[in-house]
Amino acid sequence: MEKSAAMKRDWIATARTLSEALPYLQRYDGACVVVKFGGHAMGDDEAMTRFARDIVLMKQCNVHPVVVHGGGPQIQQMLKRLAIESTFVDGLRVTDQATVEVVEMVLAGRINKAIVSAINAQGGKAVGLSGKDANLMICEKALKTRRDPDSNIEQALDLGFVGHPVKVNPDVLRTFIQSDLIPVIAPVGAGRNGETFNVNGDTAAGAIAGALKAERLLLLTDVAGVKNAAGEVLTDMTPADVEELTEAGVISGGMIPKTRTALDAIAQGVGAVVILDGRAPHACLLELFTAHGAGTLIRAG
Repeated sequence: MEKSAAMKRDWIATARTLSEALPYLQRYDGACVVVKFGGHAMGDDEAMTRFARDIVLMKQCNVHPVVVHGGGPQIQQMLKRLAIESTFVDGLRVTDQATVEVVEMVLAGRINKAIVSAINAQGGKAVGLSGKDANLMICEKALKTRRDPDSNIEQALDLGFVGHPVKVNPDVLRTFIQSDLIPVIAPVGAGRNGETFNVNGDTAAGAIAGALKAERLLLLTDVAGVKNAAGEVLTDMTPADVEELTEAGVISGGMIPKTRTALDAIAQGVGAVVILDGRAPHACLLELFTAHGAGTLIRAG
C-alpha cells in the first residue's frame, strides 16, 4: 500500500512538472536552438543517452535543435595513440597537416556518427554532416596574436589549419529544421581553395547560431558556467560584464573562446547564449523548460 501511494505521488509530481513547463513550451514553440555538445559527457554512455533523449524531446515539442559537437578529449586520445604532439594557444589547438587529418577523421567520423546513432536510438531522425557538406561553413585561416610580456609588442601566431568561419550557408539547415530531421554537425570547415580547417566547436556553434538567428545558443561544457574571482557561478551577464572579467584575467583559457563566441553570437542576432554543465542530467531541458534555468546566461545589456 505504501509503495502504491509513493508511486502515485511520483506520477503526480511528474504531471505537475509537465504542467509547469507549459509556458516555456509555448515560449519556445517553433524556435531554433543551437546546442553545442562537448566535453567529457560525450565519452559517457549514460550521459550520451540522456542528451539524445532530451534532443528528441525538444524536437517533439516543436523546438528545433541543431546540434554542433566538439571532441577535444577524443582527438587528444587519437593523437596520443598516433604519437602526434599538439599544443594549445588560448584554448585553440595548433593544427598541422597531420593533425587536421586526425581531427576530421575523429570529428566527422566516429563522434558524429555516435551522436547520430544515439539520437536515432531514442526515436529521433538525426542526420550527420560537417561544415564541408553543401558548403555549410566556409573558413579562412584563423589569425591570432599575443602580446609579448617583456617587449609589449603584438606577435603573430601561426595556428596552422585552424579556421575561422567567414560564411555560413543556413539554407541547408533550414531544410532540416522545416522537416522532422535533426542536424548533427562536426566543426570541420572548408577553405576557399579546398583546404580542410579545424574549427573550435564553440566558434562553429556560434557562427551557425548567428546565421540562423537562433533563439538560444546552449554551450554545454565541463563546468557549471562562468565564475567570478571568488569561484562563484554567475547566472546572468551582459557583454560588458564579460569584457570586464576577461580584461581582469578572471575569464581565461578554454573559457575565452566560449565567452567570445557568446558575444559574437549576440551581435549577430542570437537571443541569448547559455554556458552550462553538460554533465548535469537534463541540462538543456532545465534551461529551456523550467524557471530554474542552468549555468550562465549572457544576453545583450
